[in-house]
Amino acid sequence: MDNIKRKGYLLGDLRYIFVTDQVLLDINKEFMKHNYFTDIITFNYNNNKTVNGEIYISIETVYRNSKKYGVSFKNELLRVMVHGVLHLIGYDDKDETERKRMRGEEDIWIKGYLERHGKIDF
Repeated sequence: MDNIKRKGYLLGDLRYIFVTDQVLLDINKEFMKHNYFTDIITFNYNNNKTVNGEIYISIETVYRNSKKYGVSFKNELLRVMVHGVLHLIGYDDKDETERKRMRGEEDIWIKGYLERHGKIDF
């Protein structure tokens, strides 16, 4: 996660938890007070500039979105995983300006990943 360092943070305890739509809906209702499906929910446990958190991702929604956006499942999953980390370091997506800024940063991180690894290898 060179990008985390580039942004002035250290990587601490970062956990990805892959779940079903229903599980993420239940989490969304309980903790966010939202009654709708989503692809990701991030819980921030940062300690100053050390990134700590849990990132819950609905594999079912990621799969559907990969078809919707015409990208591979792995590409969409990588984007969502990066998206969660960006939330942990202060990015938000509540309005169009924030979404564009966040999407641009996602693109930078994904490009860097592909330059280093040549492909999505998970």
